[in-house]
Amino acid sequence: MTTVPMPTDATRWRCTLCGNLTRFDVTRSSKAVEYVHLDLAGEPKVEEREVLSETIESVRCRWCNAVDQIELVDRPGGGS
Repeated sequence: MTTVPMPTDATRWRCTLCGNLTRFDVTRSSKAVEYVHLDLAGEPKVEEREVLSETIESVRCRWCNAVDQIELVDRPGGGS
C-alpha cells in the first residue's frame, strides 16, 4: 500500500490524468482519543478529539475516477 502525502500550505493535490485540482475522495486511517459526553437521554456528543496518528491510504479523483494518480503541485502564491 502506497500512502499519499498530505498537501501543505505551499502545495496542493492534482490528478495526473485529468488535471482536477478541487474534488477528491480520500480514504484515511486515523487513531484518535475522543472525550465523549452522554446527555441524560444517552445521546453521545464528541466534545474533544485528539488525533494521535493519521495516514492517507488512497485518493480518488471525483472527475475521472482515477485511483492513486494524485501528485503534489505548487499552490499559486504558496512560496510567499
